[in-house]
Amino acid sequence: MVLDAVTLDTGDVHSLVFIGPSGGGKSTLLRIIGGLEVPDGGTVWVDGVQVSYSEADLIQYRRRLGMVFQAFNLFPHMTALQNITLPLEKVHGYSRSRAEGTGLQLLRRFHLEAHAHKRPAELSGGQRQRVAIARAVSVKPRILLFDEPTSALDPEMTAEVLEVIEELKHEGRDMILVTHEMGFARAAAEQVVFLAEGRVVEHGEGSRIMVTPREPVTREFLSRVMRY
Repeated sequence: MVLDAVTLDTGDVHSLVFIGPSGGGKSTLLRIIGGLEVPDGGTVWVDGVQVSYSEADLIQYRRRLGMVFQAFNLFPHMTALQNITLPLEKVHGYSRSRAEGTGLQLLRRFHLEAHAHKRPAELSGGQRQRVAIARAVSVKPRILLFDEPTSALDPEMTAEVLEVIEELKHEGRDMILVTHEMGFARAAAEQVVFLAEGRVVEHGEGSRIMVTPREPVTREFLSRVMRY
């Protein structure tokens, strides 16, 4: 979806959630913020600093972010532990022993220590997503970005992953999420952005938008998705 002259100023916010219909531009906007796609025009500011989309600057910028994708994006030929240690060693300059220590600590924290030496194919969907979250957290990012992290999971695994994300929020981690989980959005979002047809239709406090949206298209969307 092509974004259409998006203008968005969130101010100082710690948990920002993008919602809206499929194809509305949520993931595209998140990928632009994450430096994974380059906008055709305009500017992006994160933490008061303008994002430079030159390749050299993007390499440095991405090191400040932790990205979690809906399809996990784990290396299938590597173990859970190796998926965490690889970026620590190759990108952030950790020694192997330090990287393994960090990886094992995070796997233990997310109740995955027993699965450290399993490959992704040997893990459940919820376990794979928790490994992906552990990898994102391991680099001590300034901001965590989640692109529909539960869309490929069944309800039990979805709850498992959302609990981990909620824990991270309560720790004070700054995060931006794209999600179709409206109940979670209502509980977790400090601010909500509703996107449709490539535009920001409505933006404001999560508690206000999820309960009393002002725009008719937002009301229609929420009434439809929250009916059951």
